[in-house]
Amino acid sequence: MVDLQGHQGQPAMEEQPPEACEAFCRQFGLHLNPQQQEAVRTVSGPVLVLAVPGSGKTTMLVARLGYMIHCAQVKPEQILTLTYTVAATRDMAARFGAFFGEEMERRLEFRTINGICAKVISYYGNLIGKNAFCLVTDEKFLGGILAQIYRSVEGKFATESDLKDIRTRITYIKNGMLSPEEIDRLEEESDCRIGEIYKAYCGELRRQGLMDYDDQMVYACRILEGSPLTLGHFRERYPYVCVDEAQDTSRIQHRIIALLAGERDNLFLVGDEDQSIYGFRAAYPKALLDFGIQHPGAKVLLMEENYRSNARIVAAADRFIQNNALRHEKHMRAVREAGSEIRLVSLKGRGAQYAYLAKVARDCQVQTAVLYRDNESVLPLVDRLEREGIPYRIRNAELGFFTHRVVLDIRNIIEFALHPDDTELFLQVYYKMSTYINKETALGICEMSRRDGMEVLETAVRYGGLGESVRRGCRAIQAHLAGLRKDPAWEGIDRILQKMGYREYLTRSGMGDGKLFILKAIARQENSLPDFLARLDRLQEILRMGQADPDCKFLLSTIHASKGL
Repeated sequence: MVDLQGHQGQPAMEEQPPEACEAFCRQFGLHLNPQQQEAVRTVSGPVLVLAVPGSGKTTMLVARLGYMIHCAQVKPEQILTLTYTVAATRDMAARFGAFFGEEMERRLEFRTINGICAKVISYYGNLIGKNAFCLVTDEKFLGGILAQIYRSVEGKFATESDLKDIRTRITYIKNGMLSPEEIDRLEEESDCRIGEIYKAYCGELRRQGLMDYDDQMVYACRILEGSPLTLGHFRERYPYVCVDEAQDTSRIQHRIIALLAGERDNLFLVGDEDQSIYGFRAAYPKALLDFGIQHPGAKVLLMEENYRSNARIVAAADRFIQNNALRHEKHMRAVREAGSEIRLVSLKGRGAQYAYLAKVARDCQVQTAVLYRDNESVLPLVDRLEREGIPYRIRNAELGFFTHRVVLDIRNIIEFALHPDDTELFLQVYYKMSTYINKETALGICEMSRRDGMEVLETAVRYGGLGESVRRGCRAIQAHLAGLRKDPAWEGIDRILQKMGYREYLTRSGMGDGKLFILKAIARQENSLPDFLARLDRLQEILRMGQADPDCKFLLSTIHASKGL
């Protein structure tokens, strides 16, 4: 018998011999390797299971739940199992029910962290006799609030891309439990006053009696820390806490989990710091590295056998991941045979990559996935596939690229070249080019241009009352705009960047020019700038509509969206 009295409030539990686990597996038709069986048999105390990709962690988790109920006499109602997504909770519940019956499944609680936070907030509200803030699930509504705040703080309208970036940063702040000093450092990396926007956003939600999903965790954490009655209720309700995908769990989520586990510390985490890919959402894999420090006496178990991939892929992946310095010592071992050789293709430049991938897609006969860092990087490939009529599927395409401020700027400058009498376009772009005109003068020039029916810059040169150097700047921009109307599309973008002052504007604004590579890659396929603009519109429409052939073997996906494929 193992003495577990150190975990307060939980009676000592006799650890069953390995033979008991083997008999349990035979009874329910479970096939577990020795490492999986060890994890299943470890019921009490803090446990971290480091499960490499394809190691059967879900099967192990489901088996452990069954073992706790049937062999360790733990009541199903006493176990809280937390997963990363609602879909994952449903999948795990269904898999448990398939082995152990639907009746037992209904007695278990599978939830996301937000799901348990909702229960905490509701319980506390009933305890003090107050209604909780209303949870906002409509991102468009939240986007509207942020758009108003952005306009007030920054003095300009937010694009769809701006709002997406701000929402990501707000999520990062709340999930990472960032201090004011850390928020200040984050602002140094942003192209907006994120600290002020964040403060105003939180204040507006509170004013309206609302909360977003991140607030749900913030408030639940505060309640658990500040209300002993609430904390005691949930600790008594769930003496056992299991967590899946622990490497994707954020700092505040780990804090909530630790509070729920309490002094009993019957906490079972399954994850792998090598698989952490959600750092931009404030995933906190360091909690896995510090697990033994935060939970004295913890067991760290390994699941190192990969059942998914052939031996050559597993060996290559294992060699690669050993370069990760911040990790537990472990190795991935293949169960399957070697299979075909891994082929490494070396290509010079992204253009050569797109050409190669188009050829692969054209000749594709087997399931093939192309993985990339972000959605915008694949746009030139999508453009090429569409032009050549090559079938493909794309997973979770996003449209933020088309509304990014740099993309809109390039579009507006081109449109102004095509419509030099458009005062609204001029007001959007004049300070982003080397015109050296101030705002008050620009507004006056626009008024005269509309009154006289004259091109805006011609009005500026003739009647704007400009100094000689500013007049020369306007004449130069006029000449470049005339050149744009004749340039091949990609050369036109180069002209805007290199000769019309746009690169200097990007530098002043703290914005990068990464979007311009994508634009030029698409522009190289078009003769004129109007054709280029039409092509951007067409690509946006293609991605908005999605792909009609779900059976196509050639799949495009970001690395993040590919998880779970």
